[in-house]
Amino acid sequence: MDSSIFRGCIPALMTPCNSDRTPNFAALVTKGKELIDLGMNAVVYCGSMGDWPQLTDEQRQQGVQQLVEAGVPVIVGTGAQNPALAAAHAAHAQKVGAHGLMVIPRVLSRGTSQIAQRHHFARVLSAAPDLPAVIYNSPYYGYETKADLFFDLRSEFPNLVGFKEFGGEASLSYAAEHITHQDENVLLMAGVDTQVFHGFVRCGAVGAITGIGNCLPREVLRYVQLCEQAAAGDALARIYAQELEEALRVLSTFDEGPDLVLYYKYLLVLNGEPEYEQHFNETDALSASQKKYAEVQYRLFLNWWEAWPGKA
Repeated sequence: MDSSIFRGCIPALMTPCNSDRTPNFAALVTKGKELIDLGMNAVVYCGSMGDWPQLTDEQRQQGVQQLVEAGVPVIVGTGAQNPALAAAHAAHAQKVGAHGLMVIPRVLSRGTSQIAQRHHFARVLSAAPDLPAVIYNSPYYGYETKADLFFDLRSEFPNLVGFKEFGGEASLSYAAEHITHQDENVLLMAGVDTQVFHGFVRCGAVGAITGIGNCLPREVLRYVQLCEQAAAGDALARIYAQELEEALRVLSTFDEGPDLVLYYKYLLVLNGEPEYEQHFNETDALSASQKKYAEVQYRLFLNWWEAWPGKA
């Protein structure tokens, strides 16, 4: 099965919010098209960045459909309150012509049970057999998918083509050692902005799902390009990739915390995109000091970028 949708740089879209706290799908589509036109390979919708717990199932599916109809290559997140809903989102993704699945583990009930997770993954994968899929591994979901379960599932579901790792350096190294280097047809994705260099250069990742890439798309595209070149042995690209990793560190670290959507929406507002000022939960907001910190760090990076010789 073609897994090329999971290669390269892939932003996880955030859902813009109207003043009445309903999704602004027109702005969502505009952002998706803009990012693809700049060179992104695809977008993810609706993962944690897309606020899936804050949206109704109908809203999520409407967003997916509108992106697909606009010609945006979409990888659909399947996070849901139960396996039946997760499978329904997968089936809808296939029906409307989405391009891939990011399969979230079972949450809220029996999440620590391997047999329950096995049945959950199987139900989601079987609901969309024509869509290539990656398992989304994250310590924040309270369950870590290991090699034995991954290959047990892959033996039954050929549409399972890869592994997205949101954990830290050790988790990416485990995935590389025990999963993605066991089968050359299985790909690895770096799922958190702080681990892109480690993922590509040391673990053989071929794709990155990014949060900060929504706000700094050209810069993050350059970062992924440099990481790809460094992984191929380019010594100068390796130096530049490490310099860019260091310069992005604070902004990338927002991706690891519970306020990631608040931070990245705020950076988009600083970019001049007022569609991202509102949040679906009216009490969700950065503090004044968080906003100031984000502004200072953002300005620091942009000033550095303008003077950096590796951007071209």
